[in-house]
Amino acid sequence: MMAQYLALKAQAGDCLLFYRMGDFFELFFDDARMAAQVLDIALTTRGEHQGEPIPMCGVPVHSAEGYLARLIRAGCRVAIAEQVETPEEAKKRGGSKALVARDIVRFVTAGTLTEEALLEPRRANVLAAACELRGAVGVAACDISTGRMELEECPPDRLGAVLARLGASELVCPEGWAPAALEAIARPAREFGSDAGQARLCALHGVATLDGYGMFTRAMLAAAGGLVGYLDHVGRGRLPLLLPPVARASDAALAMDEATRTSLEVLEASGGGRKGSLLDAVDRCVTGAGARQLAEDLAAPLTDAGAIAARLDLVAWLHEDSLLRGDLRAVLRALPDIGRALGRVVAGRGSPRDLGQLRDGLAEARRVRDHLLRRPDRPALLETLLPALGGHAALTDLYGLALVPSPPTERGQGGFIAAGYDHALDALRETAGNARRAIAALEAKYREETGVAALKIRHNGVLGYFIEVPARSADRLMAPDSGFTHRQTMAGAVRFNAVALHEEAARIGEAGGHALAAEERHFENLVAAAVASRQAIAETAAALARIDVAAGLAERAFEGGWCLPAIADEPCLEISGGRHPVVEAALAVRGERFVANDCALGGEDRLWLIGGPNMGGKSTFLRQNALIVLLAQAGSFVPASAARIGLVDRLFSRVGASDNLARGRSTFMVEMVETAAILAQATERSFVVLDEVGRGTSTYDGLALAWAVAEAVHGVNRCRCLFATHYHELAALADSCGALSLHHVRAREWKGDLVLLHELADGPADRSYGLAVARLAGVPGPVLARAKAVLARLEKGRAQTGGLAAGLSDLPLFAAVVEPESPSADPVRERLRELDVDALSPREALDLLYALKRAADEGAD
Repeated sequence: MMAQYLALKAQAGDCLLFYRMGDFFELFFDDARMAAQVLDIALTTRGEHQGEPIPMCGVPVHSAEGYLARLIRAGCRVAIAEQVETPEEAKKRGGSKALVARDIVRFVTAGTLTEEALLEPRRANVLAAACELRGAVGVAACDISTGRMELEECPPDRLGAVLARLGASELVCPEGWAPAALEAIARPAREFGSDAGQARLCALHGVATLDGYGMFTRAMLAAAGGLVGYLDHVGRGRLPLLLPPVARASDAALAMDEATRTSLEVLEASGGGRKGSLLDAVDRCVTGAGARQLAEDLAAPLTDAGAIAARLDLVAWLHEDSLLRGDLRAVLRALPDIGRALGRVVAGRGSPRDLGQLRDGLAEARRVRDHLLRRPDRPALLETLLPALGGHAALTDLYGLALVPSPPTERGQGGFIAAGYDHALDALRETAGNARRAIAALEAKYREETGVAALKIRHNGVLGYFIEVPARSADRLMAPDSGFTHRQTMAGAVRFNAVALHEEAARIGEAGGHALAAEERHFENLVAAAVASRQAIAETAAALARIDVAAGLAERAFEGGWCLPAIADEPCLEISGGRHPVVEAALAVRGERFVANDCALGGEDRLWLIGGPNMGGKSTFLRQNALIVLLAQAGSFVPASAARIGLVDRLFSRVGASDNLARGRSTFMVEMVETAAILAQATERSFVVLDEVGRGTSTYDGLALAWAVAEAVHGVNRCRCLFATHYHELAALADSCGALSLHHVRAREWKGDLVLLHELADGPADRSYGLAVARLAGVPGPVLARAKAVLARLEKGRAQTGGLAAGLSDLPLFAAVVEPESPSADPVRERLRELDVDALSPREALDLLYALKRAADEGAD
């Protein structure tokens, strides 16, 4: 057995090998050690190998999916080795000691999942392949759970942005080539040939040419070849559902690099997970397919004004009719996920329940269509979607006749073909049913004949049907003329057989076996019918998802009082009463109100320089305007009272500080890399938000960099830009940069406390209120007092000599009493103001009182 295992393990490579042994998948050696640690299950041993005990652990076959999910989430890949013959077949082949043949039937990896239990319902699971050909990078991406496949080409320096948009679970690349700092699965380079890729796609879809699907470059076809080759490998020759490929133009979507997506928290919050992201704040979809489509829309907003308008028209139509929207969402909420059910069926992993979901989902799709057809003045996008919601009458009628109302998830036990569909099957079931009734009659007869009231006829997988009596009553059945044959003695019971029971059991077994075989044949025929209609079913699933997205966005707009944005051709950004959707939602939970602000960029006022205190709302203002642009171009209403947005080709957000120590980059290095990307790529149609450029280095270096970056954005890139800074000196740029205007977030000090108003006002900021913010953060009073004294000296030295640190050399270290800012300042009052009374012990309070009295007496003198 270990020889067989080791041969299969050699095929599995770096995958954990699930080796089927009866009702368990067993793992051995290092695989067992890793699996036991990840799954928190017992690690045991079995026999020896080269004189050492063999580590071993296992999981039950019936619950393997749950363990697989945990292993995949931990970054593991798994090879499934199944028994490919029965023990009886093995005995016929090689005698009583013949080992049952096993083979790897499938590789389970993060990007190739189709099982419902292994997938997140509201998140797509994308597998991508990339390769470089003649200076261009081809990218092929698919979600095999639904079959959608897209091909695109990009320059090498844009690959990171493309992969960030896709959010692929796995990336496949040819051996010897892989994008820097990205984990990729290496596959033989020969699989990434463009001719081979074209041939694979043609064979897959049964066509002589791909021209009917679009125009594909050689790089796209090469990537597609690598993707299909990998799927063929992991599926061991059986390909999953793959729909005809769609070519994506490189400029069809609003370009955002990975740093921008992370900064804006589009699909995931900064701490990881969906909660706190834009997607979480916007998503009101009632189906998993709709939620996945919405995530794709937000990850790739459109750049075509006509396509954006079509989406917005559908959302607006549903927004205006709350009754229609409510009825539609109620129907959609009950729909099964027919896209993923189809994916499992085509991949050969489907169940009778999946066929039932196709039946019910396609029937409900017709209801949705009929409901919408009764409404007048339908928008153009809806008209294109409605035909896909019908046309499945033959399939749903077939499934309606063939399947029981609630088919089971497993087909091995039968029971999913409806009565009346196959009269021969009904007869077999009747025979088996009659035999079972006969067995019940036999049980009653045997009790009467033997006088053993506790006699039972039982069944198990090893013995089949048998008679069982308590041990104390066994003697009556042991007599030679009793008609019973002894089979097994247990601790408290004895088991027997009888001729009549054996005959009835044979009838049950024969009829049951034939019935199961008949149901299996019907299942294959029903699967074939779905596979033949896979393109039309997939189009229905996509149409339902698009309608769900539109209805969900309309619901979100109604909830939040969002407005329909106007899309303009000229580069402008005119937002009235704009809000941050995520922050506003978080404040609403606490019963607080978000302070809305206006923004007007474009023409001769395209660069705003924004100052003001930390925590005053600068970063929120920057992000909210970027998110409003993103939402509008994704086809959504926006959180504002009015919005007019000129199309944006690229969106950049450099907000916040982070590092990437694993790649040898400090916080400041990351900041400069992101800033360099903006300066190199932003065009006049781009929108850029910059926060605190230059704060990660010395004051003079940082100021100089911020100054030069602002000048470049204004004079070279000439894009719309919001630039937040604490460098008050940058206000002087308004004199030389005609399209730059000065703004600040308002704040007030009241009785020594800082009041943040979160309002944007015209003009430069007078100061940054850094010490006041530090007080709000809980910095100890003595530290704040010391900082105040240092600040006074710094400002005095700069005013007198122009040097930032002038005047610090004679500042006493840890002064007992802080030097007042002016002769009129009162040190006792200052000391009391900074005092934390609750933190004082009684003895400290008394000592402090004496110290204050001495200080007051000295001041009086």
